[in-house]
Amino acid sequence: MKEARFISQNREKWKKMENWQALNAERLAANFIELSDDLAYARTFYPDSRVVPYLNQLLAAYQGNIHARAKQKNRSVFYFWTHEMPSLLASKYRTLLFACCFFLFSVGIGVFSAAHEESFVRLILGDTYVNMTLENIRSGTPMGVYAQGKAWEMFLQILVNNVRVAFLAFAYGLFFSAGTLWILFQNGVMLGTFHYLFFKYGLLLHSSLSIWAHGTFEITAIVVAGAAGLIMGNSFLFPGTYPRLYSFQQGAMHGMKMVAGLVPFFILAAFVESYITRYADATPAIGGFCVALSLIAVIAYFLWLPWVFRHKRCEITANLDI
Repeated sequence: MKEARFISQNREKWKKMENWQALNAERLAANFIELSDDLAYARTFYPDSRVVPYLNQLLAAYQGNIHARAKQKNRSVFYFWTHEMPSLLASKYRTLLFACCFFLFSVGIGVFSAAHEESFVRLILGDTYVNMTLENIRSGTPMGVYAQGKAWEMFLQILVNNVRVAFLAFAYGLFFSAGTLWILFQNGVMLGTFHYLFFKYGLLLHSSLSIWAHGTFEITAIVVAGAAGLIMGNSFLFPGTYPRLYSFQQGAMHGMKMVAGLVPFFILAAFVESYITRYADATPAIGGFCVALSLIAVIAYFLWLPWVFRHKRCEITANLDI
């Protein structure tokens, strides 16, 4: 077999194998064996070809990952959040980007609708909440809703609600991804409507410094959970070259891992909202400080760290363009 034909027949397979961080142990081992065979064949018949160092580097990455997984068994929780979760986010960045764009589009619809239809705010947020907010604005405490009740009770309620919303965003992916899109749309429209309400009364900056102190973690978690639901739903709709059931199993597993990785952010969001946001009216600077810290944390974990892992994976193919 000529070298060009050998590369042509295996190019797509190797490209898929480059996504080794998100594979389970069984598929990782199977790919490792297959790559070993391909490398042995290339060394025998095309010893001077650039495909040899390419396969050698890819195989080395698999071997290193297998060894790392074996070493990390006793540190599985730490390893999950520092390596596996960022690697998974890196491998699913297109779906994450789509979920984020769709959510922002929904926010825009909420703002546009609230600006052009006065009754829309009450339709989305409810008369009880709107009336309470207007009363708080008149009394000089627009964020007074966050100061009601005991902090620990509020913490538990918010934590349960955040987990519920994220779980629904993921689980509704079972409805061929349409259910997940509906959850993202609902929450996006609600967020846009909420911000327009405060903008209308000249309190957009004040509300943003308060809401986004915890909302940075909360909204990010909802978007990532939505992406997890889309990954599960799309794995069934678009199995590619894999059997549909196997593709769905892999998509569901990856989605569940992504949702599990959000647990610390659910806790942080609930803690900030219940223990810190209640002081937003008295000391807005505290809210601004929390917004800055949470934004740095989200950028570092959900953008920078996955980029680092993706960059490392791309280095494998630097020596050969196939």
